[in-house]
Amino acid sequence: MSTLVIVESPTKAKTIRNYLPRGYRVEASMGHVRDLPQSASDIPANYKGEDWAKIGVNVDANFEPLYIIPQDKKKVVKSLKDALKEANELVLATDEDREGESISWHLLQVLQPKVPVKRMVFHEITEEAIQEALRNCRTVDEQLVHAQETRRILDRLVGYTLSPLLWKKIAWGLSAGRVQSVAVRLIVKRERERRAFRKGTYWDLKAMLSHDNTPFESRLVTLGGTRIATGSDFDESTGQIMAGRQVLLLNEEEARALQDRLADSTWTVTNLEERPSTRKPSPPFTTSTLQQEANRKLRLSARETMRTAQSLYEQGYITYMRTDSVHLSQQAIAAARSCVEAMYGTAYLSPQPRQYATKSKGAQEAHEAIRPAGSTFRTPQQTGLSGRELQLYDLIWKRTVATQMAEARQTHVTVQLQVEDAGFRATGKRIDFPGFFRAYVEGSDDPNAAIESQEVILPTLTVGDHPECQDLEAIAHETQPPARYTEASLVKTLESEGIGRPSTYASIIGTIIDRGYVQMISNSLVPTFTAFAVTRLLENHFPDLVDTSFTARMEQTLDEISTGEAEWLPYLKQFYLGSSGLETQVKQRESQIDPTEARAIDLEGLDAKVRIGRYGAYIEVDNGEELVKANIPQNLTPSDLDPEQVEVLLRQKIEGPDKIGFHPETGEPIYQRIGPYGPYVQLGDETTENPKPKRASLPKGMNPQELTLEQAVNLLSLPRTLGLHPDTGRKVQANLGQYGPYIVHDLGKDEDGKVKKDYRSLKGDDDVFTITFERALELLAEPKLGRGRGKTATPLRELGAHPEDGEPVNIYNGPYGPYIKHGKINASLPEGAKVEDISMEAAVKALAEKAGTKGKGSKARSSRASQSEAAGKTKAAAKPKATGTAKKTAAKKTTAKKTTTTKTTKTTKSTRSGTSRKSAKSSE
Repeated sequence: MSTLVIVESPTKAKTIRNYLPRGYRVEASMGHVRDLPQSASDIPANYKGEDWAKIGVNVDANFEPLYIIPQDKKKVVKSLKDALKEANELVLATDEDREGESISWHLLQVLQPKVPVKRMVFHEITEEAIQEALRNCRTVDEQLVHAQETRRILDRLVGYTLSPLLWKKIAWGLSAGRVQSVAVRLIVKRERERRAFRKGTYWDLKAMLSHDNTPFESRLVTLGGTRIATGSDFDESTGQIMAGRQVLLLNEEEARALQDRLADSTWTVTNLEERPSTRKPSPPFTTSTLQQEANRKLRLSARETMRTAQSLYEQGYITYMRTDSVHLSQQAIAAARSCVEAMYGTAYLSPQPRQYATKSKGAQEAHEAIRPAGSTFRTPQQTGLSGRELQLYDLIWKRTVATQMAEARQTHVTVQLQVEDAGFRATGKRIDFPGFFRAYVEGSDDPNAAIESQEVILPTLTVGDHPECQDLEAIAHETQPPARYTEASLVKTLESEGIGRPSTYASIIGTIIDRGYVQMISNSLVPTFTAFAVTRLLENHFPDLVDTSFTARMEQTLDEISTGEAEWLPYLKQFYLGSSGLETQVKQRESQIDPTEARAIDLEGLDAKVRIGRYGAYIEVDNGEELVKANIPQNLTPSDLDPEQVEVLLRQKIEGPDKIGFHPETGEPIYQRIGPYGPYVQLGDETTENPKPKRASLPKGMNPQELTLEQAVNLLSLPRTLGLHPDTGRKVQANLGQYGPYIVHDLGKDEDGKVKKDYRSLKGDDDVFTITFERALELLAEPKLGRGRGKTATPLRELGAHPEDGEPVNIYNGPYGPYIKHGKINASLPEGAKVEDISMEAAVKALAEKAGTKGKGSKARSSRASQSEAAGKTKAAAKPKATGTAKKTAAKKTTAKKTTTTKTTKTTKSTRSGTSRKSAKSSE
């Protein structure tokens, strides 16, 4: 007999095995083993007649949830039950946060152990931490479970109640979420501000001066004793100077006249001020600050950051990565101080150990900041890590070590200069002692470069000195609209407003991108037309649900439930069934919402109406006797839709496409048109004889306004036949595809009649329009990495031996993209994942999910399937109350011994994967 230890993932299991005594067996649950039904087919036959089963929560019976064991988890559950039969003790070692507690509770409900049970928690996977956790086991914390389950049920109720309303009033397949909708509203509000913004223009003068052969820069600040206007003096809604500002606004003519007048005048130093200051290092990372800094420095999305951090934690490199706390243990402080002394010397060590206080009221997830694991910190070079794991570990290591370094000392220097009636100012900064800058500077990848860039050295000046003016320049400035949210700034705003939990931010941002509410453009979050329409409807009819303070109060209540200060059931009843509860509001307002009005979008600065249609957004304009409608390309966002763009779309609709010219060989006209997927060129007219004239899309990055006839002809020449391959006698062509230019060799049909083709991407200076046949043959002769079948294929990546059977797990490139292979099981990469980011644990999970559905006649359901799809399959609508008979039927089911479902008085859960948590379909 042995002790069975259950954790969430194979990677965590593999790491923890190293630190457990003999007689301990470690197995992985692969995340949650139970879930709410996600589609009609998930609902057990005994419950299909219950209306509430469509939502998965019986709101009329104290919000009892209906849990099922998903198809892809049945094999895992059976394996855990078999392992438990051979054990004389069960240890639940899931993560120490609310969801980890919930996973342990669900395991207890499913496994029904007859042996003693312990709950083991730890915030890092090191030998010392595991041994300490074994000595201090506890029971499952019911209050934490209540808090997590209440959060889950709130998310399900909001999503499954509001989403069907959006389908009816705006468009099929839309979804709403408790925190998701608030995040979208923040992004939409920022875009509205940008559209309402009015540009202001102002001029000033910049002088390049020199003293003792040292050049320095100064700026005009006053003229005739009056302050010169700067960008902060402008009203963003008018583009004019704000009322009450006593400033002088220079135009170009005045600035250039002043430039000429001061050109040969004498400059005099009138005042000099030195102000010493110190800077303390930033606190160690929390979940949200790690996401922000990784986005700024490494350009990682919140999802990528959390996925990488999860892998580092499970391999034992860092402490638990879901935490609101900036507290460091004494062990961590000692380890950091040891690193400082060894690498930078005692002069760079803070005089006293530095501790940080957590300001977040609800901080409770883990009780320490994110830091390198262990009592001795491994340097990044000692870890053997590579790629993103190395980059993120390096970031965490530097930030943690910097917390125990001395303060940076610097001196700010301000010099006032006068030339005639104009006052100028020069500012400098001197680093007197770099302190923690040597290890870490927030927002910079290169600490040494950051020190240099922060230091602005001025020459030694005294009052009365006359520096020489080497250059005087009049400069125009334009005020800038409010910056769009990046992932970093959105996470910062969500946290500061108390919306959601830091551990959910990655899934929130991923969800709003996946569901088409936001596009990521140049690291900025840009809302779509759908986002504008949905936000407007929710603001008008359900303002509380998208109000930041209302959502923050909900988070506070959930925190109070976790500490026993609030009761979960009364809160749920008030939120959903009360006189102003969500169910009541939806029933009352559904008839008041006009679909035509709900689908309309008012954009600042546009006379044309924008509406949401069945096939996307379109423009509608009254053109005298009729309404003219023109589809908006799918890649065009509200930020791009200006009056000029509207005019182009309408003109094409009314007058027909723009004619670029005539093809030099055929004489046919070449048109430029805009379709649902963006601009393209077309050769000739659509006629009965030629219903489908040749077309070619403009490549990404090509400006339609700058398209030339030669470029259009080149695009229409594709695919270019370069010649016949000497080995096969079949065509070799050059073409443009979704992922760029490529060469393709037609190999003909195989024995099964399937067409086979051999592809190669173009490299370096290769040009799809000029590449020669000889160069194409060279590319085709090169080995094709990652292509092939079975033993003849070359892997894109070799992940290593599978933790269960030791067989290799590799990633190959297939006809439909990269896939994971283990034995005879092939699994697609998780949605949005890249080949270089896949960990063994993520691969094992994907393979297990594929194996769980293989050969059972049911389609594998993605764990990222949207709530709208799931609810759509159930045809969820306004839910009538369950009848007494239905309640009795449900009650009987709770005693059924062989069912794979369990009804419980607890509230429900969020799905959790081995590598990262995934929101349930109707979640935040």
